[in-house]
Amino acid sequence: MATPVTTLFLDIGGVLLTNGWDRKARQLAAETFALDCEEMNERHHLTFDTYEEGKLSLDEYLSRVVFYEKRPFSREEFRRFMFGQSRPFPEMIELVCRLKERHGLKVAAVSNEGRELTSHRIGEFHLGSFIDFFISSCFVHYRKPDADIYRIALDIAQVKPAQVAYIEDRPMFVEVARGLGINGIVHTGWEATKRDLEGFGLAL
Repeated sequence: MATPVTTLFLDIGGVLLTNGWDRKARQLAAETFALDCEEMNERHHLTFDTYEEGKLSLDEYLSRVVFYEKRPFSREEFRRFMFGQSRPFPEMIELVCRLKERHGLKVAAVSNEGRELTSHRIGEFHLGSFIDFFISSCFVHYRKPDADIYRIALDIAQVKPAQVAYIEDRPMFVEVARGLGINGIVHTGWEATKRDLEGFGLAL
């Protein structure tokens, strides 16, 4: 490549870990806690963007989505359930760690997540041991696909778009980043992403 890649931008949910609070997790929550799934999803979609932008606490989000009426379970029980849905993708974490060590890469997470979920996932899976910067929607108050979240990431990392390889499982977000000149990889699995990274000069 004319411009060597020095930096990785990574989504967290769908790349390094499972999604933090997606439709499947909400379906399971509805079944576990005997909630009306359709009503919960409607309330979720009306307010989750605001939570991910860091403008609501998790308690405020839960007040709108679950605890707008009396429940036979506690907020803490429900929070523990939410946090318990996160699982790692060890092969992707290992790949990023090995690439960082071999090529001396900067690594930044660029993700849409609420503050409490973000903090839990960073701590639980030791993401700070290999990620240098966390450009999370709850910290910077912009959500993907807003191009400004990528501009902020570039400013924080102090790199040019052509120096970045961005791994993301949502094609639209990759398209937006490519529009800024960032090299994008649509993540569909460990093997395909490893091959794509080799194409950017990041081989093990």
